[in-house]
Formats: sequence, structure tokens, C-alpha cells
Amino acid sequence: MVTSGIFVHPAAWFILGAVLLPIARRLKLQKVVLLAIPIIAFAQIRILPDSFGVCHFMGFELVFGSVDKLTMVFLHVFTVMAIIGSVYGLHVEESGQHMAAFLYVAGSLGTTLAGDYLTLFIFWELMAFASTFLVWYRKRKRSIEAGYRYLLIHTAGGLVLLAGIFLRYQHLHDLTFARIPVESAGLAEYLIMIGFMLNAAVPPIHAWLPDAYPEATVTGAVYMCAFTTKTAVYVLARAFPGFEALAIMGAIMTLYGVAYAVIENDARRILAYHIVSQVGYMVCGVGIGTAMAINGACAHAYAHIIYKALLFMGAGAVLEMTGRSKLSELGGLYKLMPMSLIFTVIGGISISGFPLTSGFISKSMIIAAAGEHHRTGLMIMLTLAAVGTFLSVGIKLPYFVWFAKDNPAVPEAKDPPFNMQLGMAIAAFLCIFMGVYPDFLYNMLPFPVHYHPYSAYHLSETFQILGFTGLGFYLMVKKLAPKDKMNLDLDWFYRRGTQVFMWLARRPLSVANDWVGEVYRTVGLRFTTAMARAMSWFDWHGIDHVIDGTAASVVRGGDELRQVQTGRVQHYVGGAVIALFLLLLVMVLI
Repeated sequence: MVTSGIFVHPAAWFILGAVLLPIARRLKLQKVVLLAIPIIAFAQIRILPDSFGVCHFMGFELVFGSVDKLTMVFLHVFTVMAIIGSVYGLHVEESGQHMAAFLYVAGSLGTTLAGDYLTLFIFWELMAFASTFLVWYRKRKRSIEAGYRYLLIHTAGGLVLLAGIFLRYQHLHDLTFARIPVESAGLAEYLIMIGFMLNAAVPPIHAWLPDAYPEATVTGAVYMCAFTTKTAVYVLARAFPGFEALAIMGAIMTLYGVAYAVIENDARRILAYHIVSQVGYMVCGVGIGTAMAINGACAHAYAHIIYKALLFMGAGAVLEMTGRSKLSELGGLYKLMPMSLIFTVIGGISISGFPLTSGFISKSMIIAAAGEHHRTGLMIMLTLAAVGTFLSVGIKLPYFVWFAKDNPAVPEAKDPPFNMQLGMAIAAFLCIFMGVYPDFLYNMLPFPVHYHPYSAYHLSETFQILGFTGLGFYLMVKKLAPKDKMNLDLDWFYRRGTQVFMWLARRPLSVANDWVGEVYRTVGLRFTTAMARAMSWFDWHGIDHVIDGTAASVVRGGDELRQVQTGRVQHYVGGAVIALFLLLLVMVLI
């Protein structure tokens, strides 16, 4: 293997941190490592060269570091999120959770920096396996089951992605990870796209997300809401901008996720479905493919990671302090957890696109790009999704968790530990800061930004949408009251499919296997034994008799021939003369 341009990879810091965490815990230095590693990585991304870690291995050129403006947007927000997640999880003593989180971040950074498909695939799978442990570490039966389903789905998606990579290499003999023109896309490229779309939770291959994320640990869910889907948005923006299928599927995602979020009861399932909805904006922007749309997708990915993490931190704080996450089991917490209320409301208004918040300056850019591209249908769908977002997360979730009627079943609670509040405070500050000073985000985007969010039209439109949505909630509050019920999604099919498969394996197939085994024991085994005895008899009395008899005949012939050999020359000469005479006699007679 030949390497050139060696540079410390940002993912290497998190892998090193994961290795050091058990030792650091014994030395009482775990919190130091948790804070130091993401801060070092955040500082390092600012000095990354354009290319580094280029390796030639078994005839392949592997590029572990390829950096441009598109890469830098995601590197920046991923490392910021790693800092926030580490601060939020400082109170967790279990090193395993932090190790899984660090390896998860390493996989995301490695995928973002990958310059070839093979390197991308390695880090892509690291993300899938590491994040599974963030679900399993909750150590409940539902979490273990959800983790297995999550792993199986992502393993299947990884195989589809790998198949696409192999087919593409077979056709082009090139593993470079770069933009794919729409007109040159074939089976290999669409298989790669499907592998990416699965991680982006594009329906109908999305149900793993609301299935697994609500079952993760409190801190694990904060990491998971930030990395898997947004890393998928990055690779789609890198490879598939301008694909019409992505624009349409993204718009459908926005409405699909919102529709389920409105009727959900569990706070973390509401937020999980809103990941599907909000990522839909990004996928739609990638599908539109213009510079403004790609900028909007990147900006919204950055903003979404922060405010969605803030919302999951708020819901996680409630779960941590009360042991509950269902809206029907909560209420009246504003008196007990005021700081968590403030931070969660900031996250709620950010995701709803309130002015002076990050959602206002990012989401609208994608809608404006759809209008600029004369995609009226997409604009309407994206706008309707914004209404549902404010209704479900901006109003419904905080109202029924912190207000509504006091729930006597809710135990005495209080605001979470200081580190959890600090993590929420950092995220809340960034939500407001980006909304007040949008150039902070716009200057990082891959293309020059000519969009001005604080126009009179946009402000007027936003206030009308939010105002009428608020009025609608007030009029329908009783209809929107959460009910403790299960809402079926497309995961029902593979859940039921798995149950049917297990039933077949345990009942008909097991019975058939037992029957075949019994038949073999009673008939097959006896037949085999009889055949073995027959072959043994044939071996002894057939083959051995022929071979041994032939050998004995040869020995007897040799003994008789030896008697003829007297050792006297005159006898041999005489015998030769007689033989010659007989030969001549035969020739004369003929």
C-alpha cells in the first residue's frame, strides 16, 4: 500500500477517543475526553487541505479526505453537534454509550470526507453498526427488538449500495465519488441512489426511523437525529443533484412525515416523523438541483441538525426526569421544568420557521428555489408541510407536555442536570443566532447566496401561516388531544413479514424437518447401512478376491519360471537353438 499526503483524519480523533474512553473512565478523565475530542476535531476542520490521505491499495485509489465548500458545511455542523451531544451526555457514566456515539460521529465524518465509493462504504457501514448500539444501550425489550430491525434494514441498504458500487466499477473502472449526470445514470447509479435514500428515510423505505429513534437512549437519540439522515442528504447532494425523482419524493416526504406527527402521541415519535418531513425539504432541494436549491438544502440541513437536536434534548429531559414520553401521560410540567420548557419552545418555533430563528432563513430558501424553478406543485406541498409542522411541534407538543391539564399521575420532576441544560442552551443560542445573523450560515454555503429572507412578502406570508395555524389549533384542540394508541406505518409489513417467517420456521418448516429426519432415521439410515454392508461384502469378496488372486497367480508363475532358470549357459544356448528351429519349422509349413 502506497500513501501520499498523510494528514490526521478528523474521524481518527473520534476513533481514538472511543478506544481511550474505558481507560479514561478508570482514571476519572472520561469527561475530559468527551469534551476534548470534538473540540479538537472542530478546530482541525478549519485547516484541512483540499485533499489528504490518498492511498493506493490493491490497485484502487482510496481518497480518505476530499474537501470543498459542500463538504465544509456538513463537517462544521457535524463537529458542532458532536460538541453539543458530548456536553448533553456528560452525566452518563456508561462508557459504552459514549464509545458508540464517537464511532458513529467518526463514520459520519469519514463518509463526508470520502473521495471514493469504497472509502465511503466503509464509513457508511461504521455509522450503521455504531448507531445500533445507541438503541440497544437502552436495554429494554422493545429497544433490543427495534435495534435488530434497524440493523437488518441498514444492512440490506448497505448491500444495495455495494451492489451499485460494484456494477458502476465494472462499467467505468472508476471509484471516484463525484456528481453523476442525470442522462448517464443507469442501474448501478440508481442502486446507489436507493442505498442513499434508505438512510435519508425516503418513503416507503423510511419506517426504520420512527421505529428505532424513539427506542434509543436519551443521549443516543440526540446523536441519531443529527447524523444518519443528514449524511445521506450530503451524499445525495454530492452525487445526485437535479434528479427529478428526488424532488418529487422529497415533497411527498414533507407531507407524509407531518401527517403522522399530527396524530402521534409519543413525543419522540412525533419528532422522529418530523425528521422524515424536514429531510424531505432537503431531498426536494437536491432534486431541484439549482444553486439556490442546493444552498437551501445545505442551510436547512445545518439548521435542522441544531433545532432537531434541541427538540430531542428537551423530550429526552422530560423522559429522563419523569420516565414518560407519551403526551397523554404528561402535562403541567411548566411549573416543574421551566428551563426545559424555554429551550424546547425555542426548538419548536425554529422548526416552524418563526422569524429570528434558523428555520426561517433556511426552509424558505428551498421553497423560493421551487418557485424560481416554476415548480408550483412542489411549492404548495412544502408550504402545507410547514403548516403541519407548526401545528404538531410548534403548538401541540409543548402544549400537551408542559401545559394542558395537570396530570396527577406525573411524578414530581425538576429540570435535568446542569450539563443537559447547557447542551440545550448552546443549541438554543445557535437557533436564535443564525436567525438574527443569517450570513453566519450563508457564508458557508457552496454557492454564492443572493437570497434575502427578511423581505416584506416572506414576513407577511409567514405570519399569516403561523397565525391561521394557531387559530386552527385553538378551534380543534379537543380533536387534537393525544390518545394512547398505535399508528400503523409501513414497518407493519416487515414486522408482520418477520412474524410470518418465524411462524413458518417454527411450525411447518420445523415439522417438515422433523418428519424428514424421522424418515431418514427409519428408512434412510437402514438403507444406508444395508448399502454399506453390501459394498463391504463386494469389497472383500469381489475386489479383494480379484486383486489377491491375481497377485497369487503372479507369485506362482514367478516360482515356476525360477525353476527353469538353471544358471548354466549351455542350457540357455540349447533352449534358444530349439526355439529357433521350431520357429523356422512353422514358417516353412506356412
